[in-house]
Amino acid sequence: MSYLQVKKDIDNGKIKPIYFMYGSQSFLMDDVVQAIVRKVLGSTDDSNVITYSIQDTLLDLAIEEAETFPFLGGKKVVIVKEFNLVTSQKQEAKMDHDLDRLEQYLSHPSSESVLIVQAPYEKLDERKKITKSLKKTTVVECVPFDVQTTNQWLEDQAQQKQMTITKEAKEHLVERVGVNLLQLASEMEKLSLYVGSEGVVNEDIIDLLVARSLEQDVFALIDFAVKQRLDEALVIYHDLLKQKEEPLKILALIARQLRIFYQIKEMSRQSYSQKQMAGQLKLHPYVVKLASQQMNRFEDKFLLELLEAAADTDFAIKSGKMDKVLAVELLLMKLASRKKHTIK
Repeated sequence: MSYLQVKKDIDNGKIKPIYFMYGSQSFLMDDVVQAIVRKVLGSTDDSNVITYSIQDTLLDLAIEEAETFPFLGGKKVVIVKEFNLVTSQKQEAKMDHDLDRLEQYLSHPSSESVLIVQAPYEKLDERKKITKSLKKTTVVECVPFDVQTTNQWLEDQAQQKQMTITKEAKEHLVERVGVNLLQLASEMEKLSLYVGSEGVVNEDIIDLLVARSLEQDVFALIDFAVKQRLDEALVIYHDLLKQKEEPLKILALIARQLRIFYQIKEMSRQSYSQKQMAGQLKLHPYVVKLASQQMNRFEDKFLLELLEAAADTDFAIKSGKMDKVLAVELLLMKLASRKKHTIK
C-alpha cells in the first residue's frame, strides 16, 4: 500500500494491528509512526511506545512486549527497527531470533498493541517465508515518490497547514529543492509561516524564500549557459565559489548532468518511458523530466565533446596545468558556444 493511502487511513482512524514498512525513505517511516502514535495514544507521548532493534535485542522480547497488556491500560505501540531478516544480507552479530514466534503473532496479533516492523532497505528477499508473511499484513512502501505522488504529497501538506500552493509553485519548489522529502517538508513549514492561514504560495514566494540546492544551482547554471546567457551562468558559478563550494565538485556535477542528458537521449531513441529511464538510471522521475526538457538542445556529437572537455578540465586541474576556478569558467564558455551544434 502506498504511503499516501496508509496516511489517509490512519487519519480516518483505521488503525491496523501490524504494519510492515520497507524502503529507503526513513522520513516516510518516521512520519507514519508519528501519525500512528498520535491516533493510538492521543498525543506524541512516548510512554507507551517501546522500540527495539534486532541488531542488539532478541526478537522474542519485542513479541513478548506486544503480547503484554499496557501498563495502566490503554494501548501501546511496539516498534521493531532494522529488521534485516527480510533481506539477503549477512548478519554481523549472529543472534538466535525466533521467527516462528513472530509468524504466530502475525496470525494472531494482540488487540491491545500496534506492532510496527521497519526494514529500511531498498530490496527484500522475496524468497524468505518471513518476508511473504509480513507482506500479508499492512505494508507501507517507503520508496521515492514519482512526480504525481510528490505533487499530491505537497498538496496534502498544504491542506494540513491550511494554505494553498499553486501548480506552478509546486513545480518551482521541486526545481529549487530537489526531491528530498525532509527538506521539502521543512520548506513547506517555512512557507506556511510566511503566508499564514488561508494564504497562497505562488512562484514569486518560492523565489523569495526558497534557496536552490547545489544540484539545482548547477542545473540552472547549465540551463543559462546553453541559452547563451553566459553572464548569468557565471554569476551562479561565482556565487557558489563565495559559498565555499569547490570548483572540482561543481565540475563533477556538471559532468554528471551532461552524462544524464546523453543517457536520456539514448534511451528516448529506444522508446523508454520517463518512468523506465528513472528506474534504469536510478534517478527521481522529476530529474528525468527536467533533463528531458533540456536534452534536445544538444546534438549527440556536441554532448560527447563536452563530456570529453569536462574530463580534460578535470585532468588539467588535478595535474596542476590550470587554475581550477579559471578552468571551470572556460568549460562554461565552451558550453555556451553550442549554438552551431544544436538541433534546429
